[in-house]
Amino acid sequence: MTLAQPVNFQQLLDEHAPDLAAVIGGARESIMGEGALSTKVKTLMMLICDSLLNHEGGVTNLANRARALGASEEEITEAVGVAYLMGGLPAAVAGSNAYRNIQKG
Repeated sequence: MTLAQPVNFQQLLDEHAPDLAAVIGGARESIMGEGALSTKVKTLMMLICDSLLNHEGGVTNLANRARALGASEEEITEAVGVAYLMGGLPAAVAGSNAYRNIQKG
């Protein structure tokens, strides 16, 4: 039996709280665009934060997004290491989800 893909938070907010969704979407677009830091670097930073916050699914998503932006496995591994340095074993456990569902391409 195959389970349907879970709805992400943005889709839920779009449906149930469109004003809030617009604010969040606008902030994301403003912050995540290319600037002094590349979008790839910002995505790796988000991966570190999700590791520290124990958001395992977010780590997987962000690692795959970082890969799509050109991050190497070495860069992802260093990001997981930074999460461990700052957050200890719980961050490393969550960070290990960077290696789930690796999407090549």
